[in-house]
Amino acid sequence: MLLTLSLVLLLVHFVTKKGGGKSVPNAWQSLVELIYDFVPNLVNEQIGGNVKQQFFPCISVTFTFSLFCNPQGMIPYSFTVTSHFLITLGLSFSIFIGITIVGFQRNGLHFLSFLLPAGVPLPLAPFLVLLELISYCFRALSLGIRLFANMMAGHSLVKILSGFAWTMLCMNDLLYFIGDLGPLFIVLALTGPELGVAISQAYVFTILICIYLNDAINLHQT
Repeated sequence: MLLTLSLVLLLVHFVTKKGGGKSVPNAWQSLVELIYDFVPNLVNEQIGGNVKQQFFPCISVTFTFSLFCNPQGMIPYSFTVTSHFLITLGLSFSIFIGITIVGFQRNGLHFLSFLLPAGVPLPLAPFLVLLELISYCFRALSLGIRLFANMMAGHSLVKILSGFAWTMLCMNDLLYFIGDLGPLFIVLALTGPELGVAISQAYVFTILICIYLNDAINLHQT
């Protein structure tokens, strides 16, 4: 995680040194500008009101961190830190607690009104409050599980098939060498989709944060 953060900071420093980037951007500068432009557009689309830019730094850091962490498992002899449940759970719970604090800061005790939808009959109110509370708390759990499960499942499949192909290749037998082509081609075919899943999960994780943050700020307006 520290290595990932160091690489991101080094990339940004390399692009923005000497007072800024070049008028004609190179590949690295284009990458940084693409990431930087993508996050504000996402925040503007998902979060209403005039306070959305206050949360841009946090959302930008979260998106960039997950974007650089997720594909690491595609590098040989490396692993993906977001495939560890404790990492994703800690990240999702810390963000969820922050969103809850923001909700109380913006709405006060009126923030608790989201537990009771409008027009609910009074006898059903206690049950709905309990269900809504459980649903709200499970947002943090589902946010972490979603990222963990997608990263672990795809990377584990690629790793198992790669290990199987390498074992068959080391058998020093012609039949094993021919049979090795099957799992090897499967690994090559899965590399592209798995890289796409790693990038898309960073987007999904970030957009869910924006949606939950919008629900906390703009209460009963979504």
